[in-house]
Amino acid sequence: MLLVEDDEALAQALALELRHHGYEVRAEADGPAAILASKEWAPELVLLDLGLPSLDGVDVCRRLRGDSTVPIIIITARETIDDRVRALDAGADDYVAKPFSLEELRARIRAALRRSQPGDEERLLQIGQLQLDADTRTASWSAVPIELTQREFDLLEFLMRNPHIVLSRSTLLSEVWGYEFMGGSNTVDVYVGYLRKKLGRAGAPALIETVRGVGYALRPH
Repeated sequence: MLLVEDDEALAQALALELRHHGYEVRAEADGPAAILASKEWAPELVLLDLGLPSLDGVDVCRRLRGDSTVPIIIITARETIDDRVRALDAGADDYVAKPFSLEELRARIRAALRRSQPGDEERLLQIGQLQLDADTRTASWSAVPIELTQREFDLLEFLMRNPHIVLSRSTLLSEVWGYEFMGGSNTVDVYVGYLRKKLGRAGAPALIETVRGVGYALRPH
């Protein structure tokens, strides 16, 4: 695991705690060193602070995501919605605001690692003219490619694996964003909006239905 944190005391405490629970940890204090370490070491997960010297954590996240699908969990004192959206759009898998409990952080790490492991589930999904390939992480409607961010792709994949089922916002937050994601249920609404626009631009009809007071369902036409 790669820990990127410029607060030396916090980095040492986190590394000690994580090593105690069986994780191999390499700690770096700035963005350039983190990017180099990721290329040299290929960690299974990255814990990344946003407030880093010399290179902002969002930029580090974007560069890491450009080279790898490694799970990235943001750990930061920045907790505005804008900060969270920027980090998630840059490719982060989860977001933990400081101060946080170590028990919660470990749970989020376990969830991120679990989601990153290949399973026995079907890898090529097709519902009508909507197709999604979980291995290449590509999606299309009637052979027209749909360009999705990582989170948009994960959301579409979960909806496609559960067609016709009404999924609550809390279920989507838990299954797509991870263990008790603290971004709020409006995060789901925002990303459903993104998905609808991109599906529409590819020529797809309105596939994602809003179930008032509950959540959303993928209703194939």
